[in-house]
Amino acid sequence: MKKVCSVCGWEYDPEVGYEEGGIAPGTAWEDLPDDFVCPLCGVGKDMFEDA
Repeated sequence: MKKVCSVCGWEYDPEVGYEEGGIAPGTAWEDLPDDFVCPLCGVGKDMFEDA
């Protein structure tokens, strides 16, 4: 399931991953590190909502 940052709207799609941040395609949201932050605005995982 995709997640979207509630602050800036950046979207994390597990099928795509976030290769610029070292996160491979196929990585589930739950498997991201607890200290993951939005690459655009810097907020934590708790500020993301289901897309």
